[in-house]
Amino acid sequence: MIDSSAMSATVVAGTSLLGTGVALLRTRSRLSGLLMLLAAATLAASALARHLGEEPTATLLLAGALLLPGAMAVLAFPRASAVHPVDFTAWVVVAGTGVVGTATALRPELAAAFMTISPIALVAHCWLVLETGEEADRQAMLWWVSAVLITGTLAGLVGLQLGRDGALLATALVSLAPPAMAVGVRRPDVGDARSVTVAAVVLVVAALTYLSVYFAAVAALGLVGWDGEGVGVYAFLAVLLAAGFGPLRTVLRGLIDELLFGERRDPLDAATEVAGRVGDDPVLALRAIREALLLPYASLRADGVELATSGTLSTEPRRIPLGFGEESVGEMVVGLPPGSVRLSPGDEQVLRLVAPLLAQTIRARALAAQVAESRQAAISSIEEERRRLRRDLHDGLGPTLSGIAHTAEAARNTIGSDPASADALLGRLRGFAADAVGEVRRLVYDMRPPALDELGLEGALRQQFDVMATPAGRPMVVLLEAADLPPLPAAVEVAAYRIATEAVANAARHSGTDRADVRIGCRGACLVVTIRDPGAGSAAWVPGVGLSSMRERAAEVGGSVTWSSGERGSLVQAELPGEGPAPGGPGSR
Repeated sequence: MIDSSAMSATVVAGTSLLGTGVALLRTRSRLSGLLMLLAAATLAASALARHLGEEPTATLLLAGALLLPGAMAVLAFPRASAVHPVDFTAWVVVAGTGVVGTATALRPELAAAFMTISPIALVAHCWLVLETGEEADRQAMLWWVSAVLITGTLAGLVGLQLGRDGALLATALVSLAPPAMAVGVRRPDVGDARSVTVAAVVLVVAALTYLSVYFAAVAALGLVGWDGEGVGVYAFLAVLLAAGFGPLRTVLRGLIDELLFGERRDPLDAATEVAGRVGDDPVLALRAIREALLLPYASLRADGVELATSGTLSTEPRRIPLGFGEESVGEMVVGLPPGSVRLSPGDEQVLRLVAPLLAQTIRARALAAQVAESRQAAISSIEEERRRLRRDLHDGLGPTLSGIAHTAEAARNTIGSDPASADALLGRLRGFAADAVGEVRRLVYDMRPPALDELGLEGALRQQFDVMATPAGRPMVVLLEAADLPPLPAAVEVAAYRIATEAVANAARHSGTDRADVRIGCRGACLVVTIRDPGAGSAAWVPGVGLSSMRERAAEVGGSVTWSSGERGSLVQAELPGEGPAPGGPGSR
C-alpha cells in the first residue's frame, strides 16, 4: 500500500530544493544550486518508485538524496571550498557517511548512526564560515542558520504533538529552510540576518526551556501523588510558564547574542569606528552603526528624501534630528531591535556621538550638489556667451567683412579701365572698414568695457554718465560717490558697471528727470550699488527688459537687485558679493 503522507512529504521537499537550486544557479553558490537540483531529481525518482510500489528502492533514493547531494549542497554554500582543514574534513566525512548511510538505508539501526555524523560536519562548516568567512558569506550563512533553527524547532514541536500524522506538516516546515539560502545570497539586505539569527536561537532555547520546565513540573507533581487527572492543573502550569516566556526571551537575547557574536562593544569604540567610515561612504557608516548597535535598519534623510540606507525597516523607527550649527540638515532614522520598545542608553550615546559627523556629511553632500549645479550653470552661461558671440560675428561683422572683400575685388577690376568708379568703390571700402571697426568695438564693449581696465569702476562710470542724455536732449547730471572701493573680482566689477549704467539709462528714459544719484560702497562682504532719481514714478511700475537684465546680471555673480518707485522717485539697489562671484559666474562679460 502506498504511503500518501510520505509521498506528499517527498514532493514538498523536492519542490523546495528545485526552486532554491534554480535561484542559486547564477550566483556565487552555483555548485550548491546544482547539487540541490540533483537532490530534487533524486527525490522525484524516489517518489516515482514509491508510487510504483518499489518501497526499498524509494527508501534508498530518499536516503541518497538527503545524505549525498543534499548534505553536499550545504557544504558548497555559500562558496565551495576545501582549502581549510575543517572544510576538507567535512567534505570527506559527508561523502563517506553519505555513501555508507545510503547503502545501509534498508537497515535503520545502522543508517541512523551514520545520519548523525553528517550533521556534525555540516555544523562545523557553518561555524567556520561564520567565524572566518567574508562579510557577504557570513550574512548568507546567518540566513540559512536562522531558517534551520526556526523551521527545525517548529517541525520538532509538530512531531512531538502529532507523531507520524504530522510528518507532512513537519516536512513542509523544514522545506522552508532551503529558500533562505537563496535569500541570503541574492537579497541579504532584505532584513537583518544577525537579528533574525539571534531571534531564532532565542526562540529555540526558550521553547526547549519551556517544554523542559513543563514536563519537569508535571513529573514533580506525579512524585508528590498527583494522578494526572484534571485539565485545570495543566492549564495553570501552561499559563504560569507562558507568563515567564517574554522575560525569558529578553534575558536570553543578550546572552545568546554575546555567545554567538561576542561581547557588545564599548559605545565609544563603536562611535570611533563609525566616525572612521563616515568620510568614505554614508552607507558604510550606517552599516557600521547597525553592526555596532544590532539595529535592523538605519537611513539618512534630508527634506524627506532618503540619501543613504542600510537594512530593512521592519520594526518601530526612532528618528534622530541632525543639525549643523543651528541649521537642521536632516535626520537619521533607525529601526529598533526586534522586541525592543526603545534604544538603550549606550545606543543613544553612540548615536549622539556620530550625529554631528553624519550631519556634516549631509551638509557636504548638499554643498557638493550646489557646486555641481553652479558648475552646470557656468557651462550653460559660457555656451550661451559663445552662441551670442558667434551670432554677432556672423550677423554683424561677417557681412561687413564680406562687403569689404567684394568691394576691394570690384575696385581692383576697374582701377585700370575706370579710375573714377574705382575711387568711388574705395570710398565705400573705407566706410565698410569703419563699420567693421565699430562692430569690433561693440563686441569688445559687450564682453567687458575697456574703460574698466583703463579707468577703473568709478572712472568708467563717470565717462559713461558724461555722454548720457534724456530723450529731450538734456544731458544727465549724475552725482557719483564711489570712494575707497577695494579690489573687486572682474565679474562683480562688470555687474556693478552694467547695473549702474542701465539704471541711470532707465531714469533718463522714463522718470522725466535729468538727475540721478549713484552710490557704490561696501557693507560687510557685499558691494552695494544704489541708484536714485527724483523723477515722478508710475503707480503701476512693471519691470521691463532693463530691470530684468539688471536682475540677471546680479544673479550671475550670486547677488540680488531690488527696485521701487513712488512719489519721491525711483530706487534701484543691488547687493553683490564683494569677495568674489558665486561659482559658475561668467566672470568677464
